[in-house]
Amino acid sequence: MKINELISDFKIFMTIEEEQILQKLKKPVKLASLSEHDQFKIQYMIRKSLVTKIGMETPTVVANEKYQD
Repeated sequence: MKINELISDFKIFMTIEEEQILQKLKKPVKLASLSEHDQFKIQYMIRKSLVTKIGMETPTVVANEKYQD
């Protein structure tokens, strides 16, 4: 038996606050333009693969296409 047969639906847990931030990121947004609290949350969301970071010097963040509604 394969794992894919056992797991019918795989979802990454998101808090309500993370869902609200994800709604803001439907379009690319400069990370520096967000509040410090949102930046901290987004860094965690990047690790969870909910958000994609583009660039290094002035990074832009956007919601991962799998999690956009």
